[in-house]
Amino acid sequence: MNRQSPSKSGVKRGVQGKMMRTDRKLTESGEEIAGRGKRSVREALLTQLVEQIVSGKLPEGSTLPNEADLTEKFGVSRTSLREAMQYLVALGMTRSRTRAGTTVLPRENWNYLDPLVLDVMLSMGGDEAFYTSLIDARHLLEPAAAAQAATNATARQLARIAQAYEDMVDANARDNEEWSRADLDFHTAIINASGNWVYRQFATAIRAALLASFRLTNRASQSHEQALDKHHIVLDAIRMRDPDAARRAMEALIGVARAEITDALRSSKRG
Repeated sequence: MNRQSPSKSGVKRGVQGKMMRTDRKLTESGEEIAGRGKRSVREALLTQLVEQIVSGKLPEGSTLPNEADLTEKFGVSRTSLREAMQYLVALGMTRSRTRAGTTVLPRENWNYLDPLVLDVMLSMGGDEAFYTSLIDARHLLEPAAAAQAATNATARQLARIAQAYEDMVDANARDNEEWSRADLDFHTAIINASGNWVYRQFATAIRAALLASFRLTNRASQSHEQALDKHHIVLDAIRMRDPDAARRAMEALIGVARAEITDALRSSKRG
């Protein structure tokens, strides 16, 4: 019969006589990283590292600990660590150089459209520059997409835009989450109806960020009725096959969103 007794160094002997650490690094939820499967170990480790970089625990310009220290800190294999570090480099978040080590790069180098980076950013609330950049991109893309949708949309695509609008009407003043998702469906349906595959890929890549921005603006909206009116003007212009009117209507709608996002961010700072 094997006895298990922890030593002072935080090590215990398992049933096979192997030495096992009891002080392994845990995730924020308290789950032991090294206790996961090989793939999920890498993913959990990568998430931990991205969270520490985004939060500033590993600030821009700082140098990460060496490989031996990191494997000890997180309780993972060198293979898992190296794979995670390679992904950080691919994300533009770090740079590795011989002798100089691994350095955290400035935010302008990061790939914000990567799903993991987006998820972490949004879980931490994002920041003003994040939402401002998003609304700037929308202002360039969506009016053009609306104009093209007015020209190119099929009957089925028009019906999809109209259905998304009706979903917004049904959700009005009842469920903010349903309203936000219907709002996302409305804008996504217009982008899809544009016939431009680059617009479609962009919308897919930033879907999570768009939904987060809609949640923010819809909470800040002073009047859902006014918002519905603005969306209906866009819908009518596309239905009437009027590209110029559709472009102007979408520009006005994005302008309202910009004002509401500014107000929401200011309110959050005051809070």
